Amino acid sequence: MGGLTSRLDDYGKGAWIGLMVLGFIGFWPIGLAILGFLMFSGRLRAWREQGGSPGRWYNADMRCGHRRGRAGRFTYAPSSGNAAFDEYRTETLRRLEEEQREFIEYLERLRRAKDRQEFEQFMAERTRRPREEPPPAETA
Repeated sequence: MGGLTSRLDDYGKGAWIGLMVLGFIGFWPIGLAILGFLMFSGRLRAWREQGGSPGRWYNADMRCGHRRGRAGRFTYAPSSGNAAFDEYRTETLRRLEEEQREFIEYLERLRRAKDRQEFEQFMAERTRRPREEPPPAETA
């Protein structure tokens, strides 16, 4: 079973969930057994604590020393052991985050300008077309 579990761990949480669902569909005690295995092997706890699956993508991120923080920004390991590199990395990340923020603001200004232009075009076309007379009110 060790080969199967490591293979499923490579695919991550989705593979385990898929196997468990298939187990419930095929014969419910199998699905229950898989759920119990996930609980008692610590895999469910690991997924919850790590904020991701313990699969290959999560492990690849950990080998690089980074993971996504709550705000979607990357947070890095406290230190690489080289103060100059850590300082360079911190400054580069700060600069990139600033550039990203400026770019997002730029795109927002472009969207607003386009919206303004489309609205003004609509209003100009609206004032150019002749006004239709409302139909006379019927009296009963």
